[in-house]
Amino acid sequence: MKTLSIDVRPATPDDAQAIAETHRSAWAHAYSGLIPFKTLRAMMERRNVKWWTRAINGSTSILVLDVGGTVAGYATLGLNRAPALPQEGEIYELYLRPEYQGIGLGKRLFTEARRLLSSLGCRGVVVWTLEDNDRAVQFYRQSGGRDVAEGTETFDGKRLGKIAFIWP
Repeated sequence: MKTLSIDVRPATPDDAQAIAETHRSAWAHAYSGLIPFKTLRAMMERRNVKWWTRAINGSTSILVLDVGGTVAGYATLGLNRAPALPQEGEIYELYLRPEYQGIGLGKRLFTEARRLLSSLGCRGVVVWTLEDNDRAVQFYRQSGGRDVAEGTETFDGKRLGKIAFIWP
């Protein structure tokens, strides 16, 4: 019998291609119908292998969810970018390929991202999500997040609401 390994680990430059593919798949699944098509396509195309290689080598922390050697998800995290909120850490992105959603792997990646921020000395975590992204809103509420702030993002002239969830 073969054992399937599931690991959350720091991204390496060798992961850039897999993260780019995961990003494209996850964003198409999450945002089709929310973000205007041309804008979404451009956003996905911009995050190519070169972009992810630079990001991995940069100052933002990137974790990957590795399931049996396949990058099934990723999270980007660092210092909170919203000075009005007192939380010191922020999870900028947390995405899984659609076929890996709904089985607890997102929770595992989220827990490890929070653990890394805590180990770096960050007190409290904030995550922003589009308010019409029902799956993400439900995930963060079920993970114990409190929605404390609202904002907007504009995509090709379309204004979308966003919500900040926090954890102490």
